[in-house]
Amino acid sequence: MTSPTWTPDRPWRGIMVATALPLREDLSVDYDAYAEHVRHLIANGCDGVVPNGSLGEYQTLTDDERARVVRTAVEAAGDGARVMPGVSAYGSAESRRWAEQAAEAGCGSVLLLPPNAYRADERAVRAHYAEVAKAWVPVVAYNNPLDTRVDLTPELLNRIHSDGSIVAVKEFSGDVRRAYEIAELAPELDLLIGADDVLLELALAGAVGWIAGYPNAFPATCAELYHAACARDLDTALPLYKSLHPLLRQDSKTEFVQSIKLSMDLVGRVGGPTRPPRAALTGATEAVVRAATEKALAAGHH
Repeated sequence: MTSPTWTPDRPWRGIMVATALPLREDLSVDYDAYAEHVRHLIANGCDGVVPNGSLGEYQTLTDDERARVVRTAVEAAGDGARVMPGVSAYGSAESRRWAEQAAEAGCGSVLLLPPNAYRADERAVRAHYAEVAKAWVPVVAYNNPLDTRVDLTPELLNRIHSDGSIVAVKEFSGDVRRAYEIAELAPELDLLIGADDVLLELALAGAVGWIAGYPNAFPATCAELYHAACARDLDTALPLYKSLHPLLRQDSKTEFVQSIKLSMDLVGRVGGPTRPPRAALTGATEAVVRAATEKALAAGHH
């Protein structure tokens, strides 16, 4: 069985938290709070962090902010190999520049969406990953067909992996059946859990990592859940999974950034507001997240 544990030579494995980015009330980045958050996650059982993903609101950051977030994460983690920056951008050349910046900062890997400005065909997708791979830092593909309208199917992932462009895939389609087809077509391609609410299913199917959302709020319990799931210890994993699932499923909803930040605030971490166009949670959604977070706290999750 392939190890689902972080190692320096496979730094994309284990629990890599897609970090939320603490913002002040004036919407400026609180770098000190972010550094403390990175240290807190690693101290509570997470293996590393993924800054500048969608959860980190990378689309709203200036170039200077985006670069400083990576530097902050590397310094706080104490080991650049534990940092996997998102390098997605509208153009392949810009993504490659972000990957080169990550390599210069000492990062162990990068996370890359397919072209997301239009519905790219296979030739464009493969060329995109090949271009960014020239930065000489391991590339993890990110399959999110719901948002990008480009589906990295198992067949296409096999071709991109055969090109030598990617080492792993963050699978966010929600279709757990794909895990088995990916393993059949590209057995050397690492499968990473991409959506919190299919964690148990993909861990049982052989995933070797989790690019995670809700550990931002409950890192220790989520680490326990992940390791139990990978060990196929259902006596431990299933009760935890059921208990946390009202929160984990928020990771697959449109308001996932606001939901996770609200949970962080409720457990005493620093989430803060989100930058426009994301608006604060209101009404039923806020009530659901608030109640689920308070219930998780009452159950002793942390």
